[in-house]
Amino acid sequence: MMTTRTRPPLPGEHVDPARVPAHWLLARIGKRVLRPGGRRLTLGLLDRLHITGQDRVVEFAPGVGGTTRLILDRRPAGYTGVERDPRAAAVVQDLFANPAYICRTADAQATGLDDGSATVVLGEAYLSMLPEPAKRRIVAEAFRVLEPGGRFGLHELALLPDQAPGSEQDAVRQQLSEALHVGARPLTTADWRRLVEDAGFVIEHQTLVPMGLLRPGQVLQDEGILRTLAIAGRIVRDRAIRARILTLRRTFRALGEHIGAIGLVGYKP
Repeated sequence: MMTTRTRPPLPGEHVDPARVPAHWLLARIGKRVLRPGGRRLTLGLLDRLHITGQDRVVEFAPGVGGTTRLILDRRPAGYTGVERDPRAAAVVQDLFANPAYICRTADAQATGLDDGSATVVLGEAYLSMLPEPAKRRIVAEAFRVLEPGGRFGLHELALLPDQAPGSEQDAVRQQLSEALHVGARPLTTADWRRLVEDAGFVIEHQTLVPMGLLRPGQVLQDEGILRTLAIAGRIVRDRAIRARILTLRRTFRALGEHIGAIGLVGYKP
């Protein structure tokens, strides 16, 4: 007899759509790609990290596993997800059949992993939501966990331009925080680079693209036509979700010239 496999519940699955953090609302309606630069920037990041069958990969804050699936396509020797939310960690763990792949519930600021135990560390769209001291502790943790020569990848929300006055940057952060229902603390491209270099990394590559998380063209590219149609159907059928999504889109459009997505790749000397 065939059985239907049910996924673990998502964080915030039963929270009012008007109040739930935006990334968990998007995951609830079926969106897998929750990164500001979309699937294309993530794939470029992974290509430049050169993940092979010999690598031991650590992913910080894998969320619902969108990037995890792309990492597993490269069949690394080992994979460890470090996810603070136990419900999200369970969703990611549910992807694995290989015992060399695990997702542990831990804070990226103190993973509990051994020094030099990874050849690749990456994380996406998590540092932007943290205050600067936490950002620095997490990047330092990535440096500690990597072996010499190991590669580090980052994909985050960026403030534009670098020369924007501090008051303008603060206003953008405030508008994002109100729309996302989570503290938004993105940095400029120069400050992201400084953060990574201060931890000891040597930056080899930088990519900057528009933030298109809810742009129809990027959603179609990220999710494919069938999943995009399913997402659209859920939005149309649920008035509360539809109202929240429209608010997010208006905010992203209004801030279009002030936000982008940055990808950085570096290595530990």
